[in-house]
Amino acid sequence: MTAVVIESISVITCPACGHAESEEMAIDSCQYFYDCRACGRVLKALPGDCCVFCSYGTAPCPPIQEARAAQQTP
Repeated sequence: MTAVVIESISVITCPACGHAESEEMAIDSCQYFYDCRACGRVLKALPGDCCVFCSYGTAPCPPIQEARAAQQTP
């Protein structure tokens, strides 16, 4: 059995101003809101996404990463 590697860092990009920031994600929960450090806009998850990292990040949140890995395991 192959161990699942969960990414804990995601680069979140503000859709309003384009500012990108590397952030550490919580391992066991989703983050619903994020304050852009450049323009101050409060980002919310897009419809269908569980958190801002799934909507605006380079890596989805750890719970989603784990769920996807479980779906791929026979």
